[in-house]
Amino acid sequence: MNDKDEHRADCAHCDAVCCRLTVVLDAADRIAEHLTTHTPAGLHVMARDAEGWCVAVDGASGGCSIYEGRPTVCRRFVMDGPYCRDIRADYRDRRRRGIPLVVYT
Repeated sequence: MNDKDEHRADCAHCDAVCCRLTVVLDAADRIAEHLTTHTPAGLHVMARDAEGWCVAVDGASGGCSIYEGRPTVCRRFVMDGPYCRDIRADYRDRRRRGIPLVVYT
């Protein structure tokens, strides 16, 4: 297995860094209010729990509990696409250097 294959993303072998990103909601997104919040800057975003996980992540399965109705930005996120690979590489590098994942609210 080469280095590229070793770091290939798939749901079964991923730290789900994308589920800790700030998800800014589009005006057309229809997400239940109890799953959303507003940032100090006034952006309407998906809420996160105390550990930084999107509140729509199902704790039992690790999957998205609102997958069929997930936000537009989540629908556009391509697993193992360039952005996914970049944020995962940054996450691996920070973990290797002992830098914790920082969640900005």
